[in-house]
Amino acid sequence: MGTIFNLIILGFIVWFLYQRFVPVKGIKNINAAELKAVLKNRGNKQLIDVRTPNEYRGNHIKDFKNIPLNELGKRAQELSKDKEVIVICQSGMRSSNASKALKKLGFKEVTNVKGGMSSSANKRGFL
Repeated sequence: MGTIFNLIILGFIVWFLYQRFVPVKGIKNINAAELKAVLKNRGNKQLIDVRTPNEYRGNHIKDFKNIPLNELGKRAQELSKDKEVIVICQSGMRSSNASKALKKLGFKEVTNVKGGMSSSANKRGFL
């Protein structure tokens, strides 16, 4: 009986890790250097920063709109589902969660900035 319980727990842990770390299909990941190139020729891409308003006020990238992660569900209608959305946060964790949420809401093209505002590439002046 204990072995079955242990297998169930192990299965749950594997499932949790899989859900947490495997990229969601349809979400593109870019780094800060790649973001700089995208921003030079951004076309009609939608840029959102999912950090808190205080973090955003302290430092943000021009043209990024602040939609905090905890408000994304109720403010997603401010974005077009037919245009690419590029999402950034401080470290890349919240933007990853926001990217997954946007895909579930039916957004076709979602791009997450890995490493976010605190990435080493950003600190070297790429953004």
